[in-house]
Amino acid sequence: MNTFTTTIGQPNLTSILFFFFFICATLIITYYAARKSRSASQFYAAGRSVTGWQNGLALAGDYMSAASFLGIAGLVSLKGYDGLIYSIGFLVGWPIIMFLIAEPLRNLGKYTFADVVAYRLSQKPIRVAASIGSLLTVCFYLIAQMVGSGALIKMMFGLPYETAIIAVGAVMIAYVLFGGMLATTWVQIIKAVLLLSGATVMVIMALSHFNYDVTVLFSTAAATYGEKVLNPGGLMANPFDAVSLGIALMFGTAGLPHILMRFYTVPDAKAARKSVFYATGLIGYFYILTFIIGFAAMVLVGRDVVAKVDAGGNMAALLLAEVTGGTVFLGFIAAVAFATILAVVAGLTLAGATTLSHDLYANVFRAGRSTEENEMKVAKRATVGLGVVAILLGLAFKGQNVAFMVGLAFAIAASANFPALLLSILWKGTSTFGAAASIITGTVAAVGLILLSPTVWVDIFGNAAPIFPWKNPALISMPAAFFVGWLGSVLVPDARAQSLYGAQQIRNYLGVGAE
Repeated sequence: MNTFTTTIGQPNLTSILFFFFFICATLIITYYAARKSRSASQFYAAGRSVTGWQNGLALAGDYMSAASFLGIAGLVSLKGYDGLIYSIGFLVGWPIIMFLIAEPLRNLGKYTFADVVAYRLSQKPIRVAASIGSLLTVCFYLIAQMVGSGALIKMMFGLPYETAIIAVGAVMIAYVLFGGMLATTWVQIIKAVLLLSGATVMVIMALSHFNYDVTVLFSTAAATYGEKVLNPGGLMANPFDAVSLGIALMFGTAGLPHILMRFYTVPDAKAARKSVFYATGLIGYFYILTFIIGFAAMVLVGRDVVAKVDAGGNMAALLLAEVTGGTVFLGFIAAVAFATILAVVAGLTLAGATTLSHDLYANVFRAGRSTEENEMKVAKRATVGLGVVAILLGLAFKGQNVAFMVGLAFAIAASANFPALLLSILWKGTSTFGAAASIITGTVAAVGLILLSPTVWVDIFGNAAPIFPWKNPALISMPAAFFVGWLGSVLVPDARAQSLYGAQQIRNYLGVGAE
């Protein structure tokens, strides 16, 4: 059962056909969206015309990255039960967004999460600090997606890695530059439907080998590879490291710029909450599927084959698709994986462009005196610039194991963005100095500790032993950001910010003054 010869690594006609069909369909959507993306509200937030269920699908599409689909399935296929820590970590952040973040974000902000933090605080220091955290999160996330896309296209289409990276960057620039948030939203919706449908069919076809009984699948895995595949400890033996990773994934979700800006696309706070409800259900269902896909690949494909094709296990889902549905189904799943990367990259690019044009240009350099027309010009130039940066980063990190980039992106989001966002919403005593210090502390601590961790200090730099023993810094960096935010606010209070807290609460809970 595990002795098949895979066609991965050879050009796949089905993949190419599905790939071009997806590109053509989404570019047609972009063409129509471009006719509506004239104003800043339309470009940044789709004119706030997206319904709750549409935004829920788009949120799911934006969040279910290639790291989720390919990475988690691969981790489970090689490490067993412990791969579930990523699934659970990615999922449990959504109730936090639903109950703490969604409504204040929609009522208090305009286009970015920095709008909320700066609502009653001094604009310039907060937006500069928040922009640093946001852009670092976007860039680290972009590197992982771009390198993944290049490797995937090289493997499935037989194209050179460099050509694949440039193609991804060009298409992504077209989506965002011409269609703005509306085109990005529909690309993400289409991708979510394709991914959920493809994963569902794959699971059904895989379970047909086990009488459609998940317990038979798990029992077979245990009988083949030992009971240890059903027990924790295969991926992370250090409990502190596991908790730190869980914290980063859980709270980082509530600090990802490209996720948070989606709440401005809906008409009101009720639709924002509804969209989180739909997204949570879809994402939860998806992670159940990836867990089953991982174990099915372990049994039907075999760990040795999975590791031989890709040492990190990232091709496990594609290998399972080939085992269960042949080269045609493999081609479809490969094209869906590529669509997954394109949708996430488009969302990240739009978030980065919005940070540069709205937070930095309009509110810092122009101090709120820029025209909407000039802001749009800057946003489009920033889109092209970020697209070029994404291509260069993808080329620079060719062949690198960039798994730590996703973890670092979540760690920065959890440490830099989430504490300041939560403090500004819930604590009257939050001051400008405290919030800015919290963001800077979280950013520096997360980046610094991961540079000193085994992932970078040993694996990348080649040193004998790490200075910081854990692979994930969030257990240290996030509490540090909260503590510095509290201490800075106590030591350097902000009377103006405290006086505006009542007005903020009224707008927060009642939506008075929100668009």
